[in-house]
Amino acid sequence: MAMFHYRIKSGKKGTAVDRFNYITRQGNHSDRDEVVWTEFGNLPAWCEDNPKRYWQTADRHERANGAVYREHVVALPSELDASQQHALVDKLVQNLAGNKPYQYAIHAPNSSLASAVHPHMHLQVSDRLPDGIERAPAQEFMRYNAKDPSQGGRRKDSGGRTPLQVRDELIATRKMIADLQNEALAEHGHATRVDHRSHWERGIKREPERHLGQERISQMSTEDKAKYTADRKRRTECCKHHPPTHAAVRAAAGP
Repeated sequence: MAMFHYRIKSGKKGTAVDRFNYITRQGNHSDRDEVVWTEFGNLPAWCEDNPKRYWQTADRHERANGAVYREHVVALPSELDASQQHALVDKLVQNLAGNKPYQYAIHAPNSSLASAVHPHMHLQVSDRLPDGIERAPAQEFMRYNAKDPSQGGRRKDSGGRTPLQVRDELIATRKMIADLQNEALAEHGHATRVDHRSHWERGIKREPERHLGQERISQMSTEDKAKYTADRKRRTECCKHHPPTHAAVRAAAGP
């Protein structure tokens, strides 16, 4: 069943390579065989089509308090087959990364609670915007020089926003992701749809599910896992038969 899940986080200097290894399942993460597809794009020429070199250089030369990358994690509809999910991811990457350097991978791990596959995308993106100026690797991550861009690094696409603007952009991003997923589901004949809104906005009177994590799940007995899975299915089915209240619909629609 398609369910909406999206999160974004930033990584500080010194963490980009490890995250790259995690996403592509290399290095210390190579024992996990979950990668369906991996791809990169928009790298500067000095990388020579080696995305790991880009993140290694960023870890060395990004300023101390600067974010080296943003990571977008998006759950993919299990109703779509692998090629359909790949086509959807291409559209998501175009919208989330644009012309900035990126690396992504599609993971398809088996659920620790139920015998089902949970496909999702990890997208690692640099905030550094291309401007047509060729720079040495170290200069790439210097502070931007507005008076003479050729003397500084690439400008970042993450500064100067107010908290309200950040919130509005996040809401718009969540809606964009849901819209693209629903378009793909409709295109391939599926009636299921996802919704980017919160339970409160949709008038659903239950707490959102909490991510249990692999460690906590590993401590659960077989009976506990079965009970948790059954309760989750019951809550989901219950919500299907209780449409949003008029008050919640009005609140979600805004003034």
